[in-house]
Amino acid sequence: MIANESIRAQGRTLSRSDLAALQDLIDEHPDWSRHGVAKELCERWDWRTPAGRLKTFAARSLLLTLARRQGLRLPSVREANRRSPWGWRRPEGTQAIPPLPPVLEASLESLQPLRWQLGPYGSMARERALAYLRGYHYLGCHRPVGTHLLYLIGDAQERDLAVHLVGAAAWQCAARDRYIGWNARERAAGLHRIGNHSRFLILPWVRVRHLASHLLGELVARLAVDWPVQHGWPLALLESFVETGRFKGVAYQAANWRKVGETTGRTRQEKEHRPQAPRKSVWMYPLEKSFRDDLRTLGGCGGAK
Repeated sequence: MIANESIRAQGRTLSRSDLAALQDLIDEHPDWSRHGVAKELCERWDWRTPAGRLKTFAARSLLLTLARRQGLRLPSVREANRRSPWGWRRPEGTQAIPPLPPVLEASLESLQPLRWQLGPYGSMARERALAYLRGYHYLGCHRPVGTHLLYLIGDAQERDLAVHLVGAAAWQCAARDRYIGWNARERAAGLHRIGNHSRFLILPWVRVRHLASHLLGELVARLAVDWPVQHGWPLALLESFVETGRFKGVAYQAANWRKVGETTGRTRQEKEHRPQAPRKSVWMYPLEKSFRDDLRTLGGCGGAK
């Protein structure tokens, strides 16, 4: 089954014997679902977030990688979960997108105070935010996974204005890693202290000067409070990747984010050093003055397993 002596995925290295033992585990429990296998792996490896939660999403991704690359035989997808093979009851963001409202042109001051709503699972705010991202963001957004926070922002009259999505950091980014100055071991231990600003959407009918930079500034203050409450540890740094062919990053610059470089356009699957993805500028925002020392200290705030 295994072509190489070891394989590295999701930050873990497995030997030939590890993979054989994993296949034996699956074969010995034909009644387990794929989610059950992932949960068992997390418990056996004590694979947890810094807050102590099982990293079942990472384990599921690892299993799929092993199935694709190494021929690992996974449990069959159960018919009841066929539309969602890992057992979610239904896909998120399926709320219908309403017709476009009238154009909202106003001053930023006239919209105050802005109303920020977190989008926890099952909430109407989450459904609306994901519907907006799916319908109006150029990258779309089927379903956020892993550690993340989703915000829906409205004005004083409860009119929706914008959406922020912050999730887990990219595993590798040369420009970011040079900016921090850490090595691979330090990155593996401290990556959970970085948040990735993966989606930012001003709704297309909203035309308010300086709104984007204002929301980026408020996001920083919100995350400093909300991330530890929701996930159990503080963030030290934010990153964002802005597609250079579409945007110049003016709002990030106005909100005091720092451009630290550009991506090469190569993906993890690309083997011949040819660009496959659009180039993106890399923007960073420190949430702690001593972020470099904190991120280079192995274990961060307890360490990621």
